[in-house]
Amino acid sequence: MTESVEKAAPTVPKAPPWYATLRQDAPGLLPKVLGLACLALILLVWFLFTRGATPDARPISPSKLPSPGEVLDAFGTATSSGLFDSIIATLMRVLIGFLYATVVGVGLGVVAGSFRAVLGFLSPLVLFGRSVPLAALIPLTILWFGIDETQKQMFIFLASVPFVFSDTVKAISLVPQRYVETAETLGATRFQIVRKVLLPLALPDIVTSLRILFGLALGYIMLAEVINQTGGLGAMIETANRRGNSALSYFLLFVIAALAYAVDWVIHFLQRQAFPYRKDL
Repeated sequence: MTESVEKAAPTVPKAPPWYATLRQDAPGLLPKVLGLACLALILLVWFLFTRGATPDARPISPSKLPSPGEVLDAFGTATSSGLFDSIIATLMRVLIGFLYATVVGVGLGVVAGSFRAVLGFLSPLVLFGRSVPLAALIPLTILWFGIDETQKQMFIFLASVPFVFSDTVKAISLVPQRYVETAETLGATRFQIVRKVLLPLALPDIVTSLRILFGLALGYIMLAEVINQTGGLGAMIETANRRGNSALSYFLLFVIAALAYAVDWVIHFLQRQAFPYRKDL
């Protein structure tokens, strides 16, 4: 009798493997291994398409795509041309302009996300700012601010602030309404709810948005630095292109990507330390 009952007992279904489950993270260090494998594959394809003793023997001309070794050799040319000074100049321009965008965009975004009348008032202006092509901002900022450092900083500000504002409004709007209702039940004022409920709960997502937008701003500055070339990575790329030094141009693109990755990693690390309760960060 006991044996028959045991045989009839339902078995617990086995969970499907992670690769067969939607939105399931890969275990352990596998995501990093897969990322390295992707980079290795790209490098292999790049090497195969650029190998050859002479330019005629290569599948792709070195003027269009230099080999990985040629790009790496451009480090010496870059350092002798003031690479590190250009990195500092570019980062300072982006940091100052993006700081302005953060103060204005986050400040107004918190107010607009909390008080929908303010959002309705500012929406046409923000929509216009998000829709204006970046290239169109170059002559406008030159007209308003000249061609010196202020122009480059304000270009980053104007290019970034509409997106900082919109993402902040979204983060505020995603805070569950039950927290607001609970605070109201406890007698909190509207401004106390904004300061002690909405902003703290939305802040992790706001920082995530700023991480992404800062990387975009680092790319935007290249457009402004070709004007009145007084240093910066964008000016170096423009000079390399005029001289036909494609290897240096590619090298500088990798430098920009490495900078964006490094800044993102630092902000992400600080973000996880500041908000340890958010396991999804």
